[in-house]
Amino acid sequence: MAEELDEGLSVGALARRLGVATSTLRSWDRRYGIGPSRRSGGSHRRYTPQDVLRLQAMQKLILDGVPPAEAARSALGGEVAAPPADGRAHGQGGRRLALGSADAEARRLARAAMAMDEPVAYGLLRTVIRRDGVVNAWNEVVTPVLRSVGERVARTGECVEVEHLLSAQSLVCLAEVPKPPVTRNARPVLLACAPEEQHSLPVYALAAALAEAGIASRLLGARTPAKALADAIERIGPGAVFVWSQTAETGDPGWLAELPVHRPAVRLLVGGPGWAGELPEGVSRPLTLVGAVDEVETALGLG
Repeated sequence: MAEELDEGLSVGALARRLGVATSTLRSWDRRYGIGPSRRSGGSHRRYTPQDVLRLQAMQKLILDGVPPAEAARSALGGEVAAPPADGRAHGQGGRRLALGSADAEARRLARAAMAMDEPVAYGLLRTVIRRDGVVNAWNEVVTPVLRSVGERVARTGECVEVEHLLSAQSLVCLAEVPKPPVTRNARPVLLACAPEEQHSLPVYALAAALAEAGIASRLLGARTPAKALADAIERIGPGAVFVWSQTAETGDPGWLAELPVHRPAVRLLVGGPGWAGELPEGVSRPLTLVGAVDEVETALGLG
């Protein structure tokens, strides 16, 4: 490693070391003039140990809430004001999220998301899901950060891009959870969002959690029309159906009573904060991801 640093690091090697994309390093070089200062025998530019220290300093400042241009100036030898103590930065609502007692990995994910560092966010989510399982990763890491970002968006209108990046990387990692090679259920579980409901990430989380539990599911995703869901129920005869509603605009439960849930019997479950009013008789509403998995197992006769 010492010899590698002495000879200079390639952009790919340094990107792996810092946990950022190579395009990020090239962008910093192009925009802010903070790049490799050594050339190899083949005229390839290489990062010296001093270059590495500068970029590490810049990265730390960005994660602490300093805008990239100012972080680059500071790393190159200029001065930059420290981020305000209340977490608000340069009129943009702050670069840190309020996470309360969230664990260290949730805080790491929040920093990566706020820095728009897609590779780091993806790598962290993938590692936590594989190591701790879907339910723990969802409850302890993903949900606290998504909730905090959502609160920021609702309060200030800012960080929509952060919310989208975090949701996209979470969805990718959840979709990578392998399907069970041998399933415990003869009849699949059908997962869908309410008509016009676009927040589909929770149903992907449930699909991944069910896969870990050895339960096969079919995922219809966002904005599933009532007729399409009814047709799917008739077509595949699921053992259970789960419908998600995130917002009050999509949470009218009246149409649920029209779904075909007989011959053979189908257990209907709903989730999410959007549902308002009285649910039809026989419809259950688990309040957590683990509760949804438990109720699906019970509906399938596996509990």
